[in-house]
Amino acid sequence: MRISVVDVGSNTVRLVVADALGGVPLPVHTKKWRLRLSEHVAHGGRIPDSAVHQLSEAVAAAGRTAERWGAAGPFAFATAVVRSAPNRPEVLRTVHAETGIRLCTLPGEVEAELTFLGARRWMGWRSGPLALLDIGGGSLEVAFGRGRLPEFAASLPLGAARLTHEFFQGEDPPSAESVKALRRKVRHQLRDVAARIRWEGPRTAVATSRTFQQLGRLCGAAPGRHGPFVERRLHRTDLGAAVERLAALPAAERARLPGISAPRAVQSLAGAVVGHTVMKLTGLKTVTICPWALREGVLLRHIEDGPSWWAEVAQRDEEWAGQGGGSGGAVPLRIATPAR
Repeated sequence: MRISVVDVGSNTVRLVVADALGGVPLPVHTKKWRLRLSEHVAHGGRIPDSAVHQLSEAVAAAGRTAERWGAAGPFAFATAVVRSAPNRPEVLRTVHAETGIRLCTLPGEVEAELTFLGARRWMGWRSGPLALLDIGGGSLEVAFGRGRLPEFAASLPLGAARLTHEFFQGEDPPSAESVKALRRKVRHQLRDVAARIRWEGPRTAVATSRTFQQLGRLCGAAPGRHGPFVERRLHRTDLGAAVERLAALPAAERARLPGISAPRAVQSLAGAVVGHTVMKLTGLKTVTICPWALREGVLLRHIEDGPSWWAEVAQRDEEWAGQGGGSGGAVPLRIATPAR
């Protein structure tokens, strides 16, 4: 069985085509289209028509590519940048009308659940009670669980692109006062979630997302060319030093550092502040960088549970959009999880 997933994030649209062999999604083709939607959207603002048209073109191209590789219509979803837009229903309807592909938005907590599933499958049962951290462009997902799916999952508006726009707009590099203000907000938002993770006392902690991968490389982890099976760890003390290093440099110079790509250099400091603060507040001294995340979680859920769960996502999302669902909130959907 060949399946595909399209992930619309704050910076890129990513396609993964995979073969489901032995219950494992084995990628056969990946491709990305760089849109940088977050740069076109003010904090809490509408996605402009021009950006919606570019999004439709990228989703259509992803659908055609998946078809050429022999995959059925892709599971297409958008994360926080679309989910929190006031014109979200119009965006979803436009993409569907122009591409024939139904783009869904996932509640942040469901993103955390699916990302946890991907991380659990990669790390295996020997990792024991597992804590998950995932920094996206628009949100931070945190989860904890002892089984296949998490017992606790939360999504907070602490994405790297969102916070860069909110705190560092027009400052390059930002002032020390702006960095302190950002850290204060992150601490305040994380207070209850961090207390829960500390109370649970995870045996293993993993971090996913491109942000953590680049920060790990900056702090000495092996480069991507060494392959996904090389163990990569990120230590809190090293990340703290990286925050100071990034804060002293303008974005153009950050892009010259190991692991920091030019498109993400602007938001790398905010991502580092969030990562260091969440590790400190949760008491995590080290995290393992995990290559499987949300996209793999979606594929795994389809392989393991069949198509019915995704049909529920699409139906609820369509109903919410048809009702002109309010701005800035998550879809009122909680996917029923099977017994662990």
